[in-house]
Amino acid sequence: MKRYVFVRIFSIIPLWLGISMLAFVLSSFAPGDPATVIAHRLFDAPPSEEQIAAIRLEYHLDEPLPARYARWLASAARGDLGISFRTKEPVLKELTTHFPATLEISCLALIIALIIALPLGILSAVRHRSRLDHAARVGALIGASLPSYWLGYLLVLLFAVILGWLPVAGSETMSGAILPSVTLSIGMAATLTRLTRSSLLEILGEDFIRTAHAKGLTERAVICRHALKGALIPVLTMTGIAFGHLLGGAVIVEGIFAWQGIGFLLVNSIYDRDYPMIQGFVLFMGLIFTLLNLVVDLLYLRLDPRIRFAKERRTNL
Repeated sequence: MKRYVFVRIFSIIPLWLGISMLAFVLSSFAPGDPATVIAHRLFDAPPSEEQIAAIRLEYHLDEPLPARYARWLASAARGDLGISFRTKEPVLKELTTHFPATLEISCLALIIALIIALPLGILSAVRHRSRLDHAARVGALIGASLPSYWLGYLLVLLFAVILGWLPVAGSETMSGAILPSVTLSIGMAATLTRLTRSSLLEILGEDFIRTAHAKGLTERAVICRHALKGALIPVLTMTGIAFGHLLGGAVIVEGIFAWQGIGFLLVNSIYDRDYPMIQGFVLFMGLIFTLLNLVVDLLYLRLDPRIRFAKERRTNL
């Protein structure tokens, strides 16, 4: 087990290097000259060629791409992701300042999704082929098909404009987090509902469940004591992965609700061609996503002995 954990942690390093290379190369080949963008922000009048050349020299933009990547990677390893062209603040400081707002609506969306998905998925599996099951399946299909930007505008129109129950946008109050959190949670709740249903149905067809029924256990005891433990393991895995997607995929939703999170910061940085911020965002979210996957993977091994033994056997070969 310890050897597998070490190998799993060590395997993240090449992945992080790949993420950093992708972030740097893609932003470097984006349209426009970074030196010209910086010069237009520094000077009120149109910058001269000498001023642009001086900025290109100051930011090492005259160096070859591999040399610039090596310099940036060395700085990133020390926690220095550069200075934002737009705010003149360190990129890491800006990211860590805005990240708690994204984390807030993502955690709230996760809670809402679990409150909806787990009971609905369990009831749908227990009452297989009933009206409730058909309604839950149709509802989950619709929820998974709704685009988040369309759903966000619909919720704003209904609850903020027509009913006036909630604010249209803003992150100053807790009530402002409700609409973006609900918008993010619908698609996740639909996915988890379908996964919970299918996983529990598979477990309910196993021999040990029939044995439990033969021993005279009640339906509730069979489900709560025996079926749910195995059925919720894949749900836990998907929850961890989906939470990472929530953190990285809140860009559009934060833009709709003017929520001052990391996605809102990214949108403004793209509009302003703030290359250091874009590079830092991709690297920052890549690190968080890989760490989340690592935690879920290790927790999965802890909960399911069959997977743990299989991984250990493969590692020892």
